[in-house]
Amino acid sequence: MAKLTFSLMLLCFVFAMAVVQSTVQGFEENNHEWFQKLQDAKENLTKLHFYFHDVQSGKNATSVKVVEVANTSKSATSFFGEVNMIDNLLTEGPKRRSKLVGRAQGLYGFASQEEMTLIMAMNFVFTSGNYNGSSLTILGHNPVLHQLREMPIVGGTGVFRLARGFAMAKTFSLNTKSGDAIVEYNVTALHY
Repeated sequence: MAKLTFSLMLLCFVFAMAVVQSTVQGFEENNHEWFQKLQDAKENLTKLHFYFHDVQSGKNATSVKVVEVANTSKSATSFFGEVNMIDNLLTEGPKRRSKLVGRAQGLYGFASQEEMTLIMAMNFVFTSGNYNGSSLTILGHNPVLHQLREMPIVGGTGVFRLARGFAMAKTFSLNTKSGDAIVEYNVTALHY
């Protein structure tokens, strides 16, 4: 019970950290100036396409189980209540060795007793190109067995400040034995 309580507290902390942005020196001055310019700013539309590599097997797993309750395996889906922490590669193409564009960092949990549905709480953290150092935050419902899934963008940082929009996910490949998956993402974001 104590292990489960600690794990739940850890998940709450991680989720809070995903919502709260870090404070840096000069934060107030920079933000004040940025917000002053915002009233005249033009909204931008950005469309992104990349592949998400969820690796649960091997020595270099990027998705690890952090919580499982006693009756998880007895649920209709065999996964209800399981939570995974992720640090998944985002690449230009479906091959893992494709050009790295960023990482998906956060967590997902199996949130349905009836079907394979995830609650996703993650940041797409970009590490190259025009969006290097910026991120988009996804928080939404992901029924993984549906061919196409839509999840909302609820915010962003850097280039993507005040972002909103949606991410369309489509499973590119799934290894049912290992749990490893490659998911194709098409992202549409409005931002200033």
